[in-house]
Amino acid sequence: MAGIGGPVTGLLAIDCSAGACSVAVFDGATVLAAAHTAMQRGHAEALMPMVERVMAEAGLAWDRLDAVAATVGPGSFTGVRIGLAAARGIALAAGLPTVPVTSLEAVAEAAEPGGEPLLVILESKRRDLYGQWFDPAGTALGAPRAAPPEALWADRPSGTAGARVAGDAAAGFLAAPPDPAAALRPAGASGPDARSVAAVALRRLAAAGAGPLTPLYLRPPDVTPPPAAGR
Repeated sequence: MAGIGGPVTGLLAIDCSAGACSVAVFDGATVLAAAHTAMQRGHAEALMPMVERVMAEAGLAWDRLDAVAATVGPGSFTGVRIGLAAARGIALAAGLPTVPVTSLEAVAEAAEPGGEPLLVILESKRRDLYGQWFDPAGTALGAPRAAPPEALWADRPSGTAGARVAGDAAAGFLAAPPDPAAALRPAGASGPDARSVAAVALRRLAAAGAGPLTPLYLRPPDVTPPPAAGR
């Protein structure tokens, strides 16, 4: 097992944060095996068989893993919980460090390159969108947040007249932009995927960036548990 902050041999990456379930196994920068299945429901039933299948296809023994990475959100409350529970369980059983990656970072990683700033926006099932700005090199500009499209556009870097837009909310944003005069173009990458999660995680690990898998929800859930009896 490689030391964190040095070369990484084996990395397992998981994403269940949006409308898909995906798993990837890397050996250094090489993808040994990966799987991606679009789904709105059924992540809990699909994830662990997918992990086992991808690990078998990769031919990498569990004791060859150095870390487990997973998307921490924002995204589907249920999907985020399922992905994080599986990643934490695997890491705990194998004594491995974990690497948190946001779903917005994963989309930014997979976006088509360009000279303009990048706005990553994901559906929240409300009028608000999950969004974050990145510079042309992929460095985050400010924190992710949930806000209406016009507020996310107002967060753009000073002097920005054009931008690339990625994420599963990009099509709607481009069809009805907050500023019709802005020069906007799609940048692909409709949603997070375990391959891009792994790419972000590998850089983070090289910089000693392991950390806890703490969910990033940005807003409260649509459904809350009823109050306890007697209250």
